[in-house]
Amino acid sequence: MKQYKIQITDKALSDMEEIYNYIAEQLQAPETAVGQYNRIADAIETLDTVPERVRLMEAEEERALGLRQIPVDNFSVFFHIREERVIISSVLYSASDIAKRLRDS
Repeated sequence: MKQYKIQITDKALSDMEEIYNYIAEQLQAPETAVGQYNRIADAIETLDTVPERVRLMEAEEERALGLRQIPVDNFSVFFHIREERVIISSVLYSASDIAKRLRDS
């Protein structure tokens, strides 16, 4: 089975740190923050094999970029596939205006 290399952008890492910090500090739930961070990381790790199983996004602009979205609890991991790499571009809170946040990043 084909193995893909996972590449996480600085933006996506920053997003994950912000999620962790918000849950740990603002919500005062450090154990929950660790669990959420780990669930997102685990979902990302599963993309090393058959990342094509995740459909392209439906919006035309995102589809043209080859952007895919995988939900993880109340968050979404966005990525695209380039040759032998899965590139994680961002991790966003699903209830936010995702289309706007993707354009702004």
